[in-house]
Amino acid sequence: MATPRILILTIPHGAAHQRVAAALKKALHEIQPELTVEIVNALAQCARWFRAYYNSYEIPLKYWPALWGWIESKQHGHTSTGPGWLYRRGSGGLFRLIEQFKPDIVIATEVGMCELAAMHKRESRADYFLVGATAGVDVDRPWAQPEVGLYPIMPGDVAAQLVEAGVPPAKILPCGVPIDPAFGSLADRAEVRARLGVEQGNPVVLVLFGGGGHGKPRQIVTELEKVASPFQAVFITGRNQRMEEELRSHLQDRPHFRVLGWVSNMHEWLAAADLLVSKPGGMTITEAINSGVPLLALDPLPGAEVRACALIEKWGVGFLVKRPEELAPAISRLLANRQELEEMRACAQALARPHAAREAAAAILERWQAQGQTSTKSG
Repeated sequence: MATPRILILTIPHGAAHQRVAAALKKALHEIQPELTVEIVNALAQCARWFRAYYNSYEIPLKYWPALWGWIESKQHGHTSTGPGWLYRRGSGGLFRLIEQFKPDIVIATEVGMCELAAMHKRESRADYFLVGATAGVDVDRPWAQPEVGLYPIMPGDVAAQLVEAGVPPAKILPCGVPIDPAFGSLADRAEVRARLGVEQGNPVVLVLFGGGGHGKPRQIVTELEKVASPFQAVFITGRNQRMEEELRSHLQDRPHFRVLGWVSNMHEWLAAADLLVSKPGGMTITEAINSGVPLLALDPLPGAEVRACALIEKWGVGFLVKRPEELAPAISRLLANRQELEEMRACAQALARPHAAREAAAAILERWQAQGQTSTKSG
């Protein structure tokens, strides 16, 4: 088999895009260790003013969420996330990087970067094979670019969104969201708990705040303290060191509450958990499903995360806690009703696609090779 040069374009918004990129790189190297695979922060290659424009969503998201929800809904259904002329002017550095790298395959893990790669491929008439690898369980219409040759994606509802956007079914690989191979098999819970120093007898409620550590930890703690049945809670604050320190100080007299910062073994913590409380980010949902952990979704951001909550409820793998005061009753009910908890776990396991990254990597290499053979014959 030939050894293509592969460029993976990602951005640092949250952790999901980068985790998909890392999962695909790992899987590609497992198939062909000699491959040249480079992950780049594509946004960092663009003009400074363009980066400021691209990151400007943070302002309405923080100060006027309803406005951001309206903007995001328009982008979700539009054919582009922004004006083509603006994207073209701001992405000169990224285009030069692509040309200098001379890739055979380009993989984009974020919708705007997929648009930029499609624009470059179209306007430069480059012949690299372009892949759109979305990190979420909700697909924006701008992912549908005719220059993209393959979309590794969740089957069912999510794949149907791409078809509805106009993507030919032959380009859709319903393998699941590419996820770290560490999620490839469900670990033995008792064994994992012993390794993590978690009590065997009491259920574990895992509380996540995302890679950046966003959320309202004090509010969640207040609700957890209302749960009467015995349980243990583990809080993972990501890279938010201030949140970690504040929670540690606040919970120092509560031995059944444990606080961690950034962890590199999330697959083990999910394997140890009975229930997950978290913002419903796309990768969080994917990892929870692949770990068979029911999800209570809190504080979804307007747009994609709200739509994701509708899907997790439809799939039976979790539900949205609409108000903070509903969290304690929800946890109490689920911990008391093991049958409901196990039914949600079974629904998650039925949807799990733990080998998605490996399947996607294999398909990417096969489709690229097939494209090359077709080009040779047509030439």
